[in-house]
Amino acid sequence: MARKKSDSRAKRSGPQREGATANEPSVAALSWLLLVYRVPSEPSRNRVSVWRELKRQGALFLQQCVCIFPDRTECRKGVDTVIEKIAATGGTHFLFPLAPLPAGEAERLATAFHELSTKEYEEIMEECDTKFVREIAYERERENYTYEEAEEIREDFEKIQRWFRRVVDRDWFHAERREQVAEQIAHCEQLLEAFEEEVYRRAGSDPAVHGDHGKTD
Repeated sequence: MARKKSDSRAKRSGPQREGATANEPSVAALSWLLLVYRVPSEPSRNRVSVWRELKRQGALFLQQCVCIFPDRTECRKGVDTVIEKIAATGGTHFLFPLAPLPAGEAERLATAFHELSTKEYEEIMEECDTKFVREIAYERERENYTYEEAEEIREDFEKIQRWFRRVVDRDWFHAERREQVAEQIAHCEQLLEAFEEEVYRRAGSDPAVHGDHGKTD
């Protein structure tokens, strides 16, 4: 009997809505928004602009010019933004609200969104590991403890933070990598603060920075 209970729990596991509670609908109860659109082929930058905006809003592409969102307030606002952009290019669109789908289809969509977020989190992890952490190690190795370098690294860190926040905002099914990325970003911040402290320490010990205030005539 214990094994059957475990199997039952396994069947219920899978992508879950972030912060889901007993009062929120399950994946099977979710409604969806299906967007079908066309944008003039020229100039090509218009098509790219619409595609980029859809990706920024968290769309899942089912095929070219056909994408879907979970029917959430923030998603509707994002879709409205995209529709305005499509209209500005002279394009056309159809927006289809979809009632809850069969459980299997809803789970497939949720899994696809889940995988999309996981991929983005992995890209952020790679950015942290292969660029940010190595950059600080490289500057320490050559003892490049300057204010300008610290500012440049701080800007890179803030870009990673903004990227992470955007991904979290569209991670509607709470991919597991979210916590791992948050921990990695916290680690990066600790490395940055230690680097900045070293810059401050070295600047404070340099008479050329503060002047020779102890000198008297």
